[in-house]
Amino acid sequence: MILPRVDIASMYIDQFPESDIGRDLATEHNVPIYSSIVKALTLGESELAVDGVLLIGEHGDYAWNEKEQHLYPRKYFMEQICGVFAKSRRVVPVYNDKHLSYNWHDAKWMYDRTKALGVPFMAGSSLPLGWRNPWLEYKLETQVEEALAIGFSGLDIYGFHTLETLQCMVERRAGGETGVAAVLCLEGDAVWQAAEDGLWPRELAEVACDSIENKPEGKMEDHCQQPSLFIVDYSDGLTGYVLMLNGYVTDLAYAGVVGSQIQGTEFYLQNGSPHAHFSYLGLNIEEMFVTNIPTYPVERTLLTSGILEAALDSRYQGYVRLETPYLNIPYHSYASLRWRPTGQRPTGATLELWPPAA
Repeated sequence: MILPRVDIASMYIDQFPESDIGRDLATEHNVPIYSSIVKALTLGESELAVDGVLLIGEHGDYAWNEKEQHLYPRKYFMEQICGVFAKSRRVVPVYNDKHLSYNWHDAKWMYDRTKALGVPFMAGSSLPLGWRNPWLEYKLETQVEEALAIGFSGLDIYGFHTLETLQCMVERRAGGETGVAAVLCLEGDAVWQAAEDGLWPRELAEVACDSIENKPEGKMEDHCQQPSLFIVDYSDGLTGYVLMLNGYVTDLAYAGVVGSQIQGTEFYLQNGSPHAHFSYLGLNIEEMFVTNIPTYPVERTLLTSGILEAALDSRYQGYVRLETPYLNIPYHSYASLRWRPTGQRPTGATLELWPPAA
């Protein structure tokens, strides 16, 4: 049995919809709910009184903008958190759920502010911690020639998940991550025409989709009436692709070219309760809280946050290619990751069946 190494000391909940379960869970486990982020972090006193912070800014009644971005208040939450850190002259690790912000200015501010304060900071999707079938992870310094990730659902929410699927693979390429020079979004029939014109690799998409178990018979275009495509031009010459296939798949996948070989894998998330991929995410967050060292780089999520906004800007501006010199974000992937599944897809409800990698 894997026992928790941390306790929940306090909570702040921004909104209480009819479906809220937070108050009942807090009562059941004797966790106090405070009226502000400041009070939650100080346990109602004047100084920082916790050893780690989870920033989960979504699932509330927040506005959407004209680019179909959900305006979650993650930067506002982070301002409050960092304010407590600065006043207390002490910092603790912070995990930010999913992308940093819907806009680059706020995402970069969050990154820069935590860097300036020396905050151990981690963020992102649970997709890099899902099951990969067949197992595929590149060794560091692998020469990746081309890469594509398959996704589904809305571009704002699952476009991000699919970008993290792509990024957690290509960041391990030779030379490490170098940043992104330009982004283009296409939709509808223009996606299929672009494949015919050789603008994205149909063979890579087919290999990636072949690894997905749950999909209908036939070609992807027979089922997907409104595909979306992000073309991501990296600064070192690599091109990556995100292909969203609503109606054809409800799982995610990846394929890449290494040498003359195409390798593909399904990124599988457990359907239905208990969603054990979140347990692996939780274990990595806990590891950072205990050690004060992020288990994987926050720069991955900073970069994917910027790519996603650029893709949605490309769509909003009429499907134009946008240069992104501000996304010059070099970094290196982790050497090893302790908490993750490496077997086949899950069949039960406990982590005991899938021990962490040695």
